[in-house]
Amino acid sequence: MSKTVADVMTANPAVVQPDTPLKEAIKVLVEKKISGLPVVNKDGKLVGVLSEADLMWQETGVNPPPYFMFLDSVIYLENPARYEKELHKALGQTVEEVMTDRAISITGDRPLKEAAHLMHKREVRRLPVLDDEGKVVGIITRGDIVRTMATE
Repeated sequence: MSKTVADVMTANPAVVQPDTPLKEAIKVLVEKKISGLPVVNKDGKLVGVLSEADLMWQETGVNPPPYFMFLDSVIYLENPARYEKELHKALGQTVEEVMTDRAISITGDRPLKEAAHLMHKREVRRLPVLDDEGKVVGIITRGDIVRTMATE
């Protein structure tokens, strides 16, 4: 019988809320030696994910999009909205300001192979695991899948 996500996931993962100060969330990442956290609302429902990649903007800063001037007009060579979003992340003080708000998730009853495929296809390192009500009940990472492969 093939394994399911629930067989491999870490149950009851550490989570943060959108209004959690960023410094507090960073402490949780460091203390628990993890690279990402599900972000949940007051009801425990998933609203985003905070990852190390989201935090990199804090340290690296952002570069304005390239542009040129033509007849007193500014013409951007890249979408300036992307720059605004990156700037907002670089200056953010709460989890909500920095997190990825379109979190990819999975349910515990799905096959492990499906989770691995989803992580690979969407280029994510972790998937929050949700129950039928959309509440976070676990998390599965690439490392969990690789460890499972090693024991089989």
